[in-house]
Amino acid sequence: MFNNFYSGKRILVTGHTGFKGSWLTIWLQKLGAEIIGYSLAPYSELDNFVVSGLEDRMTDIRGNILDFAKLQEAFEIHKPDMVFHLAAQPLVRMSYDIPRQTFEENVMGTINVLECVRTSSSVTSCICITSDKCYDNKEWVWGYRENDSMGGYDPYSASKGCAELVISSYINSFFNPNQFSVHGKVVASVRAGNVIGGGDWSKDRIIPDCMRALDGNVPIEVRSPQSIRPWQHVLEPISGYLLIGSRLHANPKKYSGGWNFGPDNESIITVGQVVKKILNHFPNGSWVDKSNQNELHEAKLLNLDCSKANFLLGWKPSLNIEECIALTCEWYREYHQTDSYKLCSNQIDYFVDKFIQKNDDWSHYVSVKT
Repeated sequence: MFNNFYSGKRILVTGHTGFKGSWLTIWLQKLGAEIIGYSLAPYSELDNFVVSGLEDRMTDIRGNILDFAKLQEAFEIHKPDMVFHLAAQPLVRMSYDIPRQTFEENVMGTINVLECVRTSSSVTSCICITSDKCYDNKEWVWGYRENDSMGGYDPYSASKGCAELVISSYINSFFNPNQFSVHGKVVASVRAGNVIGGGDWSKDRIIPDCMRALDGNVPIEVRSPQSIRPWQHVLEPISGYLLIGSRLHANPKKYSGGWNFGPDNESIITVGQVVKKILNHFPNGSWVDKSNQNELHEAKLLNLDCSKANFLLGWKPSLNIEECIALTCEWYREYHQTDSYKLCSNQIDYFVDKFIQKNDDWSHYVSVKT
């Protein structure tokens, strides 16, 4: 896929041990890329990175993005062609417990990566992954566009808004597309909705919470069943990230800057509805409403407008909510009794087939199966 753009590319992925980072790494490997990962250790021994055996399939560097000297050394030694920056403190509720660390990792960490890109002799493009929560969320029913105001009520959301301001500043100051012939570097930021899929065991996320409860044969405790989220399978936004990465150099003025990758309206549903759909695949499970009016603040409604990606990239979601849930549940049912790397690879192949079906004009570009 992507017209063989990634074949032979040397790509540095920060946060490669994380949920999205591990899936991105597997897809890039299928596309023929050489991966250098820079990240902290995985969250648990059940994470996708661990059970898929990725440590032995790539250059695996353990380090904190706040350690600028070590990060810069990784750039200097391995000389990547491009960077996908995913390393972050990714949890809203945890940001209330560790606000200072959240801002350091999500803001200063992004600055460190961009500084390494700026001074690197090899890197020509960088895609920074932030979050849909970077927007100043007024909880209105229509989706946020890329030029809407940044903001954030909780420390996590605010840190992502700050990271977007940092990225914009670096684009304007050092990677201005109007001066591409001088500096030769292109930077984009990408924002996605609530991402689900196999291999995520993070704390305070609904899918891992469901799977831990089901494994323990106890009811799923749902703290905010009426909250509405834009749900999408992890491969949906990653397809957008990869698409942006393959286009940046073709037209820096057109493709640098911010991009939204969210689901169709039918996939914008409540947390409670997602739990019920999961239980369709695990009929022996159950759930209980643990709503608490004194709970820490989290946005109840958030939606993205993806018109820019649709019109300028030809990107649109490929999976409906039932398919997202089915693929997610398949991974958690099978990972412990099968080759998890192959399981992920097969799901990527399935996704690409769906992508071709939904995007007929892309069929002549697609060649992903290996």
